[in-house]
Amino acid sequence: MNLKTWEEIMSDHPLRIFSGSAHPALAQEIADLLNVPVGKSITRRLPDSEIHVQIEEVVRGQDVFFIQPCCSPVNDNLMELLLYVDAFRRASAHIINVVIPYFPYARQDRMAKGREAISARVVANLLEAMGASRVIFIDIHNAAIQGFFNIPVDPLSSIPVLGSYFKDPRFKDAAIVSPDVGRAGMAGKYAEFTNLPLVVMHKRRSSFTETKTTHVVGDIAGRRPILIDDIIAGGSVLKQLPALYDAGATGKAYLSITHPVLLPTAIEILDKDDNIERLVTSNTIPIPPEKMHPKITVLSVAPLLADIINRIYRGISISEKLVLS
Repeated sequence: MNLKTWEEIMSDHPLRIFSGSAHPALAQEIADLLNVPVGKSITRRLPDSEIHVQIEEVVRGQDVFFIQPCCSPVNDNLMELLLYVDAFRRASAHIINVVIPYFPYARQDRMAKGREAISARVVANLLEAMGASRVIFIDIHNAAIQGFFNIPVDPLSSIPVLGSYFKDPRFKDAAIVSPDVGRAGMAGKYAEFTNLPLVVMHKRRSSFTETKTTHVVGDIAGRRPILIDDIIAGGSVLKQLPALYDAGATGKAYLSITHPVLLPTAIEILDKDDNIERLVTSNTIPIPPEKMHPKITVLSVAPLLADIINRIYRGISISEKLVLS
């Protein structure tokens, strides 16, 4: 019996990169780094608002990585993703790896008041039901969501990308600030990566959209704050800055936030608050021109994702790259 070499196995199941309509620029950047073309597919939005997808190449027996962050319009992008997974399965793709840099409904991960849907679990069930083989995401709001899946899940961190920006002598007197206890683990990894002290804010939620900072734990006095978070949407995290300055923070604040949802209220605060020097974010979500504020710096996660895709395809361990605690 002649056993195939790894190279022969890979030639039987070639690596393919495909993209939905949510962020083709990111998919193209990943494909360029891997030296493979982006596969041909087409998404049509029909007059009655239905979505139709079609793969325009043979994918039988191939290892597919489909890139689709589920940003706004969330439901359209999620539905497009599900339809493509079904199309790849029906076209007999060997493996269907779904790369969702920004995972939808991640903040709806439990029942807070009763008689509510656990929407993140619904998304997990749908992806499995359609035939996804693996799911890859970056800085999901609650790491426990990976337990909603019965297929392999690779939770990645943006810290090697965003944190590198702050490994600079000009930030030697700064401090990494967690906006709440829930982000303290993420902030702790930032602090370790940048070799900066850690400060944790405690906030109390007064409504579904409003929070209030009650106290600050750690020594922020005389230090420039670097406030970290996974998502900036309406800008509630920006409203916590005054509490840091009340506790003795100095200098203009930096923000290091992975997913730039950037609702109009966040842009307004960025524009008006002179204490904010810069928002350092990633391209997990495309930022339209009308939201590209002068205070925003965007760093690419494409090298991170390209490395992970290459490792998965070649059967190389990725444990050191995962967020496991």
